[in-house]
Amino acid sequence: MKLNQIVQLDKFPITDPVFIKQCKHQLDADGALVLVDFLSDIAIQEITQEAIVNQHLAFYSSKKHNVYLREADPTYSDAHPRNRQITSSKGCITDDQIPENSALKTLYDDPAFRTFLATIFNEVRLYNYADDLSSINLHYAQQGQELGWHFDESSFAVTLLIQAPESGGTFEYIENMRDADAGEMNYQGVEKVLDNALTVKTLIAQAGTLTLFRGRNAIHRVTPTEGETTRILTVLAYNSKPNVALSESARMTFYGRI
Repeated sequence: MKLNQIVQLDKFPITDPVFIKQCKHQLDADGALVLVDFLSDIAIQEITQEAIVNQHLAFYSSKKHNVYLREADPTYSDAHPRNRQITSSKGCITDDQIPENSALKTLYDDPAFRTFLATIFNEVRLYNYADDLSSINLHYAQQGQELGWHFDESSFAVTLLIQAPESGGTFEYIENMRDADAGEMNYQGVEKVLDNALTVKTLIAQAGTLTLFRGRNAIHRVTPTEGETTRILTVLAYNSKPNVALSESARMTFYGRI
């Protein structure tokens, strides 16, 4: 498939400077950019079928972690927001398990799409991961599976919802919850989030939705999937520098192999 068969370019002219400026403004203002119906119907159908056929390859895991995705800090109690444990559970297939002729790989590698993303994220250029597993991932969330509250280590994220669940699977976030570069972790604010004492923003997407998100300083989660339909999400992972690989320990944690 070619790019114009994958993306609805008439609705989303990703090479148009005016459209790019509008997208960048929304991302900067809201911390998230949601483009509903970004994928064509035929692309959604092909990617969904591909994902279902290969779902048996998925590595399923359920992990306990804190929102900072770091080892516990013994200077704080287990109940402190720095150390409080949260659960994330999902299945995942990796870049090397996605067919070479997949529309996902065509989109991921397309120069126009990559330039569109780089411009919006204020990056000079975007690069693939150096390892064979991390550039494109498909995530499967079956009934009851969820992504717990956390901050991302990377400055930005690019996702495509391939199959929406019957209910649940809602993306929730609060932007500017911390300042990682300044070392300000905002434990008081995080505690309120974990205690459900703050109003959160929600993004409810349908199949074919592209979401760009700044997750380094925005705390976020995906609520548990409800119903028999598996939530399927594609993560398109890029780096701002070449030759960056996910660590072997991280690959073992997320993929069960290196």
